[in-house]
Amino acid sequence: MILRVSPSELAGTVLAPPSKSVTQRLLATALLAGGTSRIEGISESDDCTAALAAVAALGGEIELGEDAVEVTGCAGRPKPRASSFACGESGLGFRLFAPIAALADTPVELTAEGTLTKRPMSTYLESLPALGVQVTATNGRPPVHVHGPLRGGRLRVDGSVSSQFLTGLLTALPCAQGDSEVEVVGLVSRPYVEMTLHVLRDFGLTIEADADLSHFRIPGGQIPHPITTAVDGDWSGAAFLLVAGMLAGAPHLEVAGLDNRYVQADEAIRGALLFAGGRTSATDTGLRVDRRPVRPFTVDLTDSPDLFPPLVALAAFADGPSTLRGAGRLLHKETDRAEVLTREFARAGIAIDHAGDALVVTPRPGPDRVLPARLHSHGDHRIAMAAALLGLAGAPIEIDGAEAVAKSYPAFFDDLESVGALIAWVSTAR
Repeated sequence: MILRVSPSELAGTVLAPPSKSVTQRLLATALLAGGTSRIEGISESDDCTAALAAVAALGGEIELGEDAVEVTGCAGRPKPRASSFACGESGLGFRLFAPIAALADTPVELTAEGTLTKRPMSTYLESLPALGVQVTATNGRPPVHVHGPLRGGRLRVDGSVSSQFLTGLLTALPCAQGDSEVEVVGLVSRPYVEMTLHVLRDFGLTIEADADLSHFRIPGGQIPHPITTAVDGDWSGAAFLLVAGMLAGAPHLEVAGLDNRYVQADEAIRGALLFAGGRTSATDTGLRVDRRPVRPFTVDLTDSPDLFPPLVALAAFADGPSTLRGAGRLLHKETDRAEVLTREFARAGIAIDHAGDALVVTPRPGPDRVLPARLHSHGDHRIAMAAALLGLAGAPIEIDGAEAVAKSYPAFFDDLESVGALIAWVSTAR
């Protein structure tokens, strides 16, 4: 699908989408609970649809309501309904449900789709055997076969590629047969691990962690208790809305639904906007951002790499170069985002240079900061949303593969239209 986004003036209030990160963690832990959990306001993203399917495949009972889902868990012992299940294109889902599937004493295959088939799973190949699990993969990538049961034990985990591996282990190990100790080296995205720990503790699980989250003690034989809770608003999706407000607010845009319970790494967008000359103010349930000129800024996004796409788009409208550090985290996303952002934004006249572990964004000189162009999403939801920002505040931008936003934020374009964005359907041709 190709959509055209044209320069617009945005006003009013838009509700942040539900967090897919929180939704997936809640669903996974509810699967392991000894009873029925009620989760209100879950994300309708493709990743969370895949998580629901994984819960069902591993023996959870699901009842979908209009505003909530009820999950009756398996009391710490998954009962796979088939020998294989699909995780879609969700990296978090795959890394969450692999060790959970290993709690069963029957072999299970986890399959993947799209770019996830090329993303590395070597951490599990190295760590799960130390916990009593047989695990195989093809060249370190999906599909992955696991055969438990997960016994627990001691292991050392490389946390430098993704914190999602650690999140999966922390979710499953409390239900393992024995106690565990996990040492983590080079942890990235610490806020996502803090979110995981908060969710697990809400379900009554005991996990001891040191201050820098490099060592964990996890008693085995635990069973999460069921809870009733609501999903937080998603700062990752809201980041695009807040940048849109700073670039095209008339004179401001309010993003509601961000009065969150769980810490989210991408709340760092608040500080980044201030560095870029933005002005925000808290509302009863969210944040209001004023339309402001963009000044050059420097930020470190090592712990919040999903902020690269919206902030690269913001930097395109500054009056000088901006530097975004932590670009090494972009390699193992839905695409190599550094390379894709560089190539696609160049079509609109925006130069992005790689300087070590940083991206340097140099705006196009003169009044026309963005040239009309057709940009390709490459199937990456955040690339599609970043391209839309260029169209809202610069020049008409056609987005080929706009449907990719369904992975995390299916209503993205509808929400933008509701506050004044000019969006037109071009064609379905690819």
